[in-house]
Amino acid sequence: MGLSITVLGCSGTYAGPGNACSGYLVRDDATSVWVDCGPGTLANLQQHVPFDALDAVVVSHHHPDHWLELPVFRNAIKYGSDRESVPVYGTADLRHVCEAVVDDGTEPTFEWHRIGDGDSVSIGGLRFTFSRTDHPVETLGMRVDSVADGRSLGYSSDTAAGWSLSALGPGLDLAVCEATLLSHQEGTAPHMSGREAGLSAREAGVGRLVITHLWPTSDPADHLREAAEAFGGPVEVAELNRRYDA
Repeated sequence: MGLSITVLGCSGTYAGPGNACSGYLVRDDATSVWVDCGPGTLANLQQHVPFDALDAVVVSHHHPDHWLELPVFRNAIKYGSDRESVPVYGTADLRHVCEAVVDDGTEPTFEWHRIGDGDSVSIGGLRFTFSRTDHPVETLGMRVDSVADGRSLGYSSDTAAGWSLSALGPGLDLAVCEATLLSHQEGTAPHMSGREAGLSAREAGVGRLVITHLWPTSDPADHLREAAEAFGGPVEVAELNRRYDA
């Protein structure tokens, strides 16, 4: 199979009809990692892999559209499987907000690992490297490298244009980048437009670009057009439950 990312939810800020908030399944032949777990993504995850077969969960930041399935996942593991010490990687704030809504604690179900700007961690055959983005709370974009085949992908999480995919290093075969806004909305929210996502990917020398986190009521074709014009290479709009190979 090689390195891939499957979309479990790609609506920006809130879930549009028939979609879910941010969530992705990153895999190679031997490793499965749930990256961001926004509302609605646990159900979609189970279409692709049993939840108790995950090697780890990685959460980019503690805005609710990126993490609110985590307490639900904790209950599923605690009461629906024999596992303990599931590795969860996130910022210090993530653990705080998660434990605030779980009345009897998250350990030993979860084994917490704090991550921050510049950190790298190995999970199975995947190497994750993190970069703080341009967003109001500590938010981590990430690069994932496959040890087995040398392929790489980047994920922006949430960011405005003060951060670029180039912060994840050269040679990204695939980038999944937020494109919440259109060009006439730039600067109105701490997010990128399709145009800015395309420019970021071009600056980083990305091979292929998938735009995600689109505002649910906007026309994806408009975001795609702006991103493609700025990038000058292959661009796709993220589709629910679709797998993209790096």
